[in-house]
Amino acid sequence: MRGVEAASFALPAGPAAMPGDFERAAQLLRRRAGIVLGGHKREMAERRLSMQAAGLGLSSVAAYLDGLAGDARHPEWEAFVNGFTINHTAFFREQHHFGILARHVRNRGAAVSVWCCACSTGEEAYSIAMTLADIQPAHGLAPEILATDIDTQALATARRGVYPMDKAATVSPEHLRRHFHRGAGSQAGMVRVKPALRERLRFEALNLLSPSWPQGPFDAIFCRNTMIYFDKQTQSRLLERFVGVLKKDGLLFAGHSENFTYLTNAFRLMGQTVYAAA
Repeated sequence: MRGVEAASFALPAGPAAMPGDFERAAQLLRRRAGIVLGGHKREMAERRLSMQAAGLGLSSVAAYLDGLAGDARHPEWEAFVNGFTINHTAFFREQHHFGILARHVRNRGAAVSVWCCACSTGEEAYSIAMTLADIQPAHGLAPEILATDIDTQALATARRGVYPMDKAATVSPEHLRRHFHRGAGSQAGMVRVKPALRERLRFEALNLLSPSWPQGPFDAIFCRNTMIYFDKQTQSRLLERFVGVLKKDGLLFAGHSENFTYLTNAFRLMGQTVYAAA
């Protein structure tokens, strides 16, 4: 009886991916978002494509991909791209960068402007906001923080600003007290970013391959652990564009495993994966 009940509640299997479906999906993703889908992700990708096709009631993955390829405005594009983005992030990840940011902007006489261009679920952007809030009394001007990402589901999480308490383990007790509410009752074990901090940020959906970018100019740009998902040609093109929206003495923050020195002459390495316009 239990076996029958379990079977009755099992989700129907989606259509199996056929030869060529993965390669075609990888091509569509690269063209749309610049993301390179490596062969080591074939099994995961085919499983996801099968689920997405089944969700639309389609009989094949090919039909699902046909819909995307035939309509640049197809509503499924958002879910397709969201399904292949990586959202690994943390509060104050690579903490030394936030000290460098604080020193860089501490004596500014005008409002500080920072772009977090792959903000994922928001932890990095809120870490920037907390860092700037610490030095705000020094100049009395509220910073402007733009946080963008291509993944709309991740952005929804960022806008809510609600996280499990273990996610906030890298936030100092002082920052927790000043900038977070602790959940109670059904929300026990959760923390929520206080409105005063959340209102300092503007979250927007943005594909970095889009011809339309924020104008800036920015005092700093955080683009950490993002370039590794693009090919070298795309990386070089993005770096050239970053120069155009940075202030002359602005800084570009990269991930600990990223090295841009061989890609472009537009930036020079300052150390600790921080770059300045050449």
